[in-house]
Amino acid sequence: MSLIELKQVTYQYPLDTEPVIKDVSLQIEAGKVYGLIGSNQAGKSTLCNIIRGFIPALFFGELTGSVTYQGKPVSDYNIGALAAEIGYSSQNPFTQISGVKDSVAEEIAYGMENIGVAPAVMQKKVTELLQLFHLEALQTKNPYELSGGQKQRVALASIVALDPQVVILDEPTSQLDPQSTEEVFQIIQLLKSQGKTIIVVEHKVDLLAEYCDEIILLADGQVVQKGPVQQIFSDPTILTYGGALPQMALFFLNQLHQTNQIPITLEEAIQQLKGGITR
Repeated sequence: MSLIELKQVTYQYPLDTEPVIKDVSLQIEAGKVYGLIGSNQAGKSTLCNIIRGFIPALFFGELTGSVTYQGKPVSDYNIGALAAEIGYSSQNPFTQISGVKDSVAEEIAYGMENIGVAPAVMQKKVTELLQLFHLEALQTKNPYELSGGQKQRVALASIVALDPQVVILDEPTSQLDPQSTEEVFQIIQLLKSQGKTIIVVEHKVDLLAEYCDEIILLADGQVVQKGPVQQIFSDPTILTYGGALPQMALFFLNQLHQTNQIPITLEEAIQQLKGGITR
């Protein structure tokens, strides 16, 4: 059984004349990393809000079809309880700071305080997350004094602190430099090793190619392609739907005119050029 399942889901915002999500059926399996791609206005953030139950609970509008989490309709969950199960980080870290805590360490602990985590356990978790997200030097600073990239790391740490089963990251690297971006994806890999299910909305397809198990391509509110990362990112037809291909795939397709066994990461390209096998 799928962890999350959408069946023929259509959604229209209250003031819109047309649906933004159109007849979407989708299965999300536990323990996998999914890359959600598509052009701007394709409906990616809206789909994320449907999965985590904020639509229609908080956004209203008209939602048809069914959305289930662990076999139970999302609408049957308390929205607060579901938020602890399905963590969410938006592309704007400025909206994710609580505003009620004076330090980074307290901000990370805030969610755990709200659900009654024991102080000793909470302190241990905060220490671990400060190290994991490279925030030790900032732990006493006020979150509002941080840069956008630093705020993004604090927001991610606050979500991971609640130990959700599903983590939805909506453009988590939009405020980050290349090194911090790579670190976020390493954290995604760590979360996967812990059995978490992760959905990443991201334009940096080279990193998605390296870290994801499956890719979901959304265009005009519809899922136009879904499948293993190798299959999707070696298929140039995704370009017609507003998707993008990794640099390695583009090089082998356009410069070497290769049509089969297209490598999508640098490691795969090296293996192939040395006569190795691709995944």
